[in-house]
Amino acid sequence: MLIQPVVLSGGSGTRLWPLSREKHPKQLLSLIGGEDTLLQATIRRVDGIADVHLCSPMVVCNEEYRFVIAEQLRLMGKDGPIVLEPFGRNTAPALTLAALAAMREGADPILLVMPADHVITDTLAFQEAVGYGAVLADEGAVVTFGITPDAPETGYGYIQTGPSYGKNAACEIARFVEKPDLDKAQSYLDDGSYLWNSGLFMMRASIWLSAISVCRPDITGPCQMAWDRGTVDGMFLRVDKEAFAQCPSDSIDYAVMERITEGKLELPMAVVIPLSAGWSDVGAWDALWKVLPKDDDGNVMQGDVVLHDCRNTLAMSSNRLVACVGIEDVVVIETPDAILVSHKNRTQEVKKIVDHLKRAGRTEGELHRKVFRPWGFYDSVDSGGRFLVKRIVVKPGASLSLQLHYHRAEHWVVVRGTAKVTRGEESYLVSENELTFIPLGTKHRLENPGYMPLEMIEVQSGSYLGENDIVRFDDVYGR
Repeated sequence: MLIQPVVLSGGSGTRLWPLSREKHPKQLLSLIGGEDTLLQATIRRVDGIADVHLCSPMVVCNEEYRFVIAEQLRLMGKDGPIVLEPFGRNTAPALTLAALAAMREGADPILLVMPADHVITDTLAFQEAVGYGAVLADEGAVVTFGITPDAPETGYGYIQTGPSYGKNAACEIARFVEKPDLDKAQSYLDDGSYLWNSGLFMMRASIWLSAISVCRPDITGPCQMAWDRGTVDGMFLRVDKEAFAQCPSDSIDYAVMERITEGKLELPMAVVIPLSAGWSDVGAWDALWKVLPKDDDGNVMQGDVVLHDCRNTLAMSSNRLVACVGIEDVVVIETPDAILVSHKNRTQEVKKIVDHLKRAGRTEGELHRKVFRPWGFYDSVDSGGRFLVKRIVVKPGASLSLQLHYHRAEHWVVVRGTAKVTRGEESYLVSENELTFIPLGTKHRLENPGYMPLEMIEVQSGSYLGENDIVRFDDVYGR
């Protein structure tokens, strides 16, 4: 059997602020120990599934994340493809684009659809369930995986199971249920026929396209047009922006799965496979605390953390020492530009802080102090009324765009490596411990011609220092 892993990487993870930001969401972060990000862990857990042939993983993401995702795939030795959405339209259009991409060379693989930001700690149990699902999907079924609940969880939707279907504990789906209140969730747990809705699916690409065409032709039409008008740019599969803009937003569950289970349409059988594999959608800090290893007092510590007389606390440091004394059921998250302190039972409300930051026009809800770019990254280390200091690292062979600024001048000091600088009509090299100056309104470009990272300090000065004061004339990354 041919399986095409499809990783949906469109979420913003605002409830995991301040580590997760709109421009660098949780799936791109290492949150569960080790070096893998959630995206990389999602891709890696399908390696080694028995008796199947795996295609290269396909990632569907917003084009804004394309370079950092491509870099994370490169570090894993994976080569894409990456399907780029001009803007988010939820999971049903994303899967429709993935199915079109999977069939572009005449194949009809089984799609293994996985959100990029979930945690599964028991990889073998997951792979065994996927093996069961592949057999059913190969026969034409639409398969989802329901998580065996261990608590009356109000943050998840539920799937009520029906009669058994075939072998290996699969069941027909009786119905999908919205997120319940606590009393209803407890009744589901006591009933024993309800599973958490995981957002994991398997079906043939042609089966999905047939189902979405019947259920939501208003999604299929724009997606097909956007695909037909799209272009291939290396590992990036770009769809037409204007056509995709006509596509409504909807989820896989609402668009197709619920309509199948309601029996209103002549569509493939929908089945659910129970899964007990240490699953979590890590939707908030309390969920992350549940899946991470704890000390004897129930504490989780990551980074430079010291605790005294604390219980059931999650403390994470990415930059500075975090010290906590005598607290219980508290979350403390430190980043270079923001610190979150919350009761563990109220971490779902962190989104309200992010909403407040947006209304106030503050950047902390959107960007980290350290911002990744296709050429490397920059870290804004200090700022004042008319100055901003950045540490800039440019990858070997990479270059920034040819650009100018109307409101600021820039002073560059090379700390490591050699920079090739274009300033106006001249081009020259700047070596370690040397500096150069870019006057306001002057076209310029920074390049790294060497074989080691270029590290430099940039001091901006001027009346306005925002990132949108950039006029690009040429850019190898197509921005």
